[in-house]
Amino acid sequence: MLKMTGLSKAYRTEVVETFALREFDLSVAQGEFVAVTGPSGSGKTTFLTIAGLLEAPTAGRYELDGVDVSQLGDDDRSRIRNRKIGFIFQGFNLIADLDVFDNVDVPLRYRGFKADERRRRVRAALERVGLAARGKHYPAELSGGQQQRVAIARALAGEPRLLLADEPTGNLDSQMARGVMDLLEELNREGSTIVMVTHDPQLAARAQRNVHVIDGRVVDVSDDVRLARRAAHGEAPAHA
Repeated sequence: MLKMTGLSKAYRTEVVETFALREFDLSVAQGEFVAVTGPSGSGKTTFLTIAGLLEAPTAGRYELDGVDVSQLGDDDRSRIRNRKIGFIFQGFNLIADLDVFDNVDVPLRYRGFKADERRRRVRAALERVGLAARGKHYPAELSGGQQQRVAIARALAGEPRLLLADEPTGNLDSQMARGVMDLLEELNREGSTIVMVTHDPQLAARAQRNVHVIDGRVVDVSDDVRLARRAAHGEAPAHA
């Protein structure tokens, strides 16, 4: 699904070169739910922008569905991004003067879908996140948790192969955060591949696997979280 090998990203000025990622290696299989954690400035956001084809790496290889997308131009990155990747942002990024239906519809318009297909996708996505009855409401009329569900519906309407979530509960209280995480887990059980950047270890513990990043490098890749969760539910550990 997603494979990064020896990936580096440097930002250069006339006098200094700063590496946000160095020899970054990560693989995510189809259907996984992976949490990427690390301190502020560790490279998590840079990883996410490259994974989402918002920018290209300086060096290394990035394969998406087996195709090397490392050095594609802007137009090719945009085309693949629109077809294969959905984004869920901490700040929701909803358009205040559009209702819920139109917020979910906007990316589909950019992709050129006909009106009937857009309506089908929007309705299905809103139904999926439990907001079918809120299509005519505006973002200001919704709670934070509902706004994040609209953002998730907007991502789902494009039927992406990969969902990238950037601190998806960062602006929510604990109860709303649990609801959003419940939804992400449900989507993953149904086959969605999810990569979530978070600073919250409790949220990371709900993913299948935790990848820890420090100074632009993966320093720990572990499924200990999954094993701990199985033990907490009284399940015997799997044998090698």
